[in-house]
Parts: sequence; C-alpha cells; structure tokens
Amino acid sequence: MWRTSLRAGCRGCRGFGPKGIWGSHAVRRCSAPAPAPAPAPALPAGRITARQAVDVWKRHFEERGVTEPDNSSHYIIAHLLGAKTIESLEHGKLTEFLSREKTEQMWQLCTRRLSRMPVQYVIEEWDFRDLTLKMRPPVFIPRPETEELVELMLTDLEMEPGAKVGADGQRTCLEVGCGSGAISLSLLNSMPQLKSIAVDQSQDAVDLTRENALRLGLQDRLQVYCIDVLKDAETVVSLCSPVSALVSNPPYLFSEDMTSLEPEIFRFEDHAALDGGKDGLKVIKQILTVAPQILTNHGRVYLEVDPRHPPLIRRWVEANVEEMHYVETRHDINGRPRFCILQKKKSNKDHRLDQD
Repeated sequence: MWRTSLRAGCRGCRGFGPKGIWGSHAVRRCSAPAPAPAPAPALPAGRITARQAVDVWKRHFEERGVTEPDNSSHYIIAHLLGAKTIESLEHGKLTEFLSREKTEQMWQLCTRRLSRMPVQYVIEEWDFRDLTLKMRPPVFIPRPETEELVELMLTDLEMEPGAKVGADGQRTCLEVGCGSGAISLSLLNSMPQLKSIAVDQSQDAVDLTRENALRLGLQDRLQVYCIDVLKDAETVVSLCSPVSALVSNPPYLFSEDMTSLEPEIFRFEDHAALDGGKDGLKVIKQILTVAPQILTNHGRVYLEVDPRHPPLIRRWVEANVEEMHYVETRHDINGRPRFCILQKKKSNKDHRLDQD
C-alpha cells in the first residue's frame, strides 16, 4: 500500500488544515500569478542508475520549491520499477542502470510533478485503505481522513445487524459526491452484504468511479449517477430511496479559503469538489434537507466536515430539519472534530403504521 505519509492534504484552513499538500500546513496564498514553469533538467547523455535519477530530481524539486521533494521522487521511481514504495524495491534495484525508456519515463513523470501536479495524478493511481484506485485530474483525490470516515461507518454498520435490509437481504448505502469512488468501493469491499448508490455532479468523477468499480469487480453492487444534489434533489430522492445510510465527504471549504490552497490542490483538483460556499455548508445543508426523504427509519448520515462545522451543523439541524437528530461528533487521528453523525427520527406516522 502507498504510505499515507504522502498526502494530498485535507480540506480546511486557518490552522485547521489543509495539512500541507502531503501532511503539513498547506496554507499559502495562491492569488498571485503563478511563476513561469521551470525547464526540466536535460536528459542525461549516458546511463544513469535509479538512485542517481532520484537524487537529480530531488535536488531539482528542492530548487523549485516543490512540496516534499524527497517523497515525490521516491514514489515516482518506485512506480516505474513496479513497486509501491522505494523501501519495498528488490535489493540492488536502485543501483542498477535504468534503460533509456525508463529514464525518459522518469523525466516525463517528474516534469509533471515539477508543474505541481499531485503525485497521485502523476502516477495515475493511489491506495485507499486496502484498495488501489485509478486517479486522474480533476477528480478529487481521497485523503487519509476519509479512510477514518469509512472505518467508523463500518463499525456502526457491523454493530447493527438488525438494520432494515431489502428484499434480497442486502442493505443499501448512498454516497453523495463519490469522486473516485473511494468510500463506496471500500465499503462494498469490506461488506459483501452491502449495496451502494453513488452520485456526483461531475461526469469525470462518475466515469472514474465506474472504471474503478469494474477494475475491482464491484460493479454489480454499485449504481452510479451523474446528478447534482443542489440542482436536482428530487431526482436524487426518486432514484436513491430508501437507504439505511448516507455518507458524504462533500465540498466543505469556506469560499474565502480557496485562494489559500497549495498549487497542487488549487490548480489541479475540481473546485466544485472543494468550495462549500460562504460558510462551507452549502452542499451539507442540502444533503441534510433531503436525508429524511431518502433514509429508512433510524437511518444515519455520516459526514466529513471542516473542524469549524460540527456546532454549526448541530444548531442548523435543530432549527431546520426536525426529522433529523444530531447524534455525535467524532475526532480524526489528529484530534480535530472532523466527522458528524446524524440519525433520522421515527415519525408519528410511522409509529401509527407499526401499531396497525
């Protein structure tokens, strides 16, 4: 598996994240014009070892201010040599001479990284929990925090064996904003009794989710639709009801924070998957508004949010969505309030039906 130390950076800022493009703070003003692209170092005239190629590009990345130059060059050479990490390469591989073809490929991929393209896009794949997913711009890159969201959701689902299931004995989950399909596919891979529906406003994301599902052999339990929940909530309700769980890692950045992103995020990832409006809650409020129409009784919503959001979401739900109950806030591995869990209340009408 790819090490999670090399990160795409979580969303959020002002001290809450992004946590650097790979793990440290990524708050940098990008509103100034981008500098002209630097020329790549010339291809070596003679033969060069893998270690020498790594060192050449590490130095060049450092000189050009590319984030995590060491990890960037390591992941690219490991990928070219058929490994996940440089540490997992066979002994002696780094001291062997590269073929001319491999050398040219190394220069091509590292030149893309020089433009600040994220490594995930450069090598066109990344690991999420125990899955390797295809990646390509501008589809949102899954972050390590979202792996935590899947873990807590799996724990909840496995603790509720009596939850309502369909006629075929399977439960159904809805993911809003599927991106590469990371959440839905990871859930399906871990729970054979689960089915999933995934929606995204981006056709690029829908296409990539379908491709990843096919590659992983999970396409029979996943339905994917290109729908914008903000513009066509009625279609989401009609196509996706009823489900026992709704999960989303929605766009949750405050609009004013968009210009504080590292170039890797700002230039290459879909802004619609990042910008949550003035308060970061535009999509989240819509999800929670339609959730009671989609969920079965006691069905739950699982959200990944900005650490500033949980108290705002709790107050908003209490004032605007009487059918939903705010259950709890969970913290991520760094101790930040990152995940919100809500549950649909059982209405009086449903209670009367049960008595009948």
